[in-house]
Amino acid sequence: MKLVRERRHQQALRLSPLPPDVTPVAADHFRQQRTTTPTSTPDSPANIENLSDLEKLEVLGHGNGGTVYKVCHEKTSTIYALKVLRFDHNGTGILQQAAREAEILKLVDSPYVIRCHGVFDNNGFMSSTSDHNDGGGDLCFVMEYMEGGSLLDVLRARKRLPEHVISSVAKRVLQGLHYLHAMQIVHRDIKPSNLLINGRGQVKIADFGVSHVVAGAREACDSYMGTYAYMSPERFDPERWGGDNADGFAGDVWSLGLVVLQCHMGRFPLITPEQKPDWATLMCVICFGEGVEMPETASPEFRSFIWRCVEKDWRKRATVDELLDHPFVNKTCCSSTDDLVDYV
Repeated sequence: MKLVRERRHQQALRLSPLPPDVTPVAADHFRQQRTTTPTSTPDSPANIENLSDLEKLEVLGHGNGGTVYKVCHEKTSTIYALKVLRFDHNGTGILQQAAREAEILKLVDSPYVIRCHGVFDNNGFMSSTSDHNDGGGDLCFVMEYMEGGSLLDVLRARKRLPEHVISSVAKRVLQGLHYLHAMQIVHRDIKPSNLLINGRGQVKIADFGVSHVVAGAREACDSYMGTYAYMSPERFDPERWGGDNADGFAGDVWSLGLVVLQCHMGRFPLITPEQKPDWATLMCVICFGEGVEMPETASPEFRSFIWRCVEKDWRKRATVDELLDHPFVNKTCCSSTDDLVDYV
């Protein structure tokens, strides 16, 4: 940390990323907790009794120790996304992630958060086509299928979004965060790839692998969980920015501010296109930078919204409730997300 502060203006810093703070989880203990039956919500469109009822159609993506498939429920022809987390006897990090995500998904039920229709324990599912038949196991999440992909997909295709569309996206994410924070859940990884879009243009928060349930009003979160690029100053450098006393909710607001700004600029806003987004560079710009670059074409309401989100001192940063009352997300033209359909 001292080295970073002394050389914070040098872009040639080369530091290795800090690993997540992983608490070992005994594999045998976790297997005792793993469910062998689906934990479906009452309004699930289908009663999924067995993974064999699902037919794989295609791979949607990889990441965080797992694979996401597009699947079809053969009895009802309903389309789902199947997230498969694979682990072996030594995969304590994946075990912990799977247990955390499963517990949170059992709790949440909101139109602004991706819906989970079932969690299955399975030791052999997908093994016939897998390259890793090592005696490990799978934990499978049957998720709501979001045919529009992610916000990152939209930005890759469209580069930038107009303000009225960004406003509606921001409002839905804020509504999702309001729901999660009311349940004392800190997401900790708000970024474009974790904001999914359905065919109606509705944005929903996804991926709770690094999320955290806060037990107390000022319980600090593990600093190095989530994606570095969207990490708030108090999580990157708790000593300098008072992260030891932060509740974690403010970190989600910081991340949202960067996502909203990225939608306007068409690129990650804290560094130039020529800079490499390594850990040291991000540390410098997030913790020691003068402030974010604001587009000249941005409206006063947009600028105000961003400044309220990316205040470095988390104590002065806007809360989700305050942002839901902000003029930027309450424009007359932004009452729905229908306009986003044209960009998917």
